[in-house]
Amino acid sequence: MSVIHIKNVEEFTKEVMQSGKLAVIDFRAERCGPCRMLGPIIEQLGEEHKDVVIAKVNVDENQELSATFQVSSIPVVFFVKDGKVIDKVVGANPPTVYKEKIAEHSQPTKVE
Repeated sequence: MSVIHIKNVEEFTKEVMQSGKLAVIDFRAERCGPCRMLGPIIEQLGEEHKDVVIAKVNVDENQELSATFQVSSIPVVFFVKDGKVIDKVVGANPPTVYKEKIAEHSQPTKVE
């Protein structure tokens, strides 16, 4: 699966929240230098992790989603599982940071 470029809330709900998979969501903007630096890393994650939903959300075009996730700084990458935010990483980081988070959160959910 490649990276999904989310256009609206309906697409986000269908492709991300209802996927049943771990989702990695990059909130970004074209005007943001660090966002542009992170872009190729997110694209690479999309190629390497076929079992994970990788999505990009442009905060300028999707203000409703940005408000829902309380995005106050970009880039910010949210990790969502079972419809809930389970982690986030703020800023542009090396690929290993995102790969480690994917590995950590791809583990089956523990039932206590």
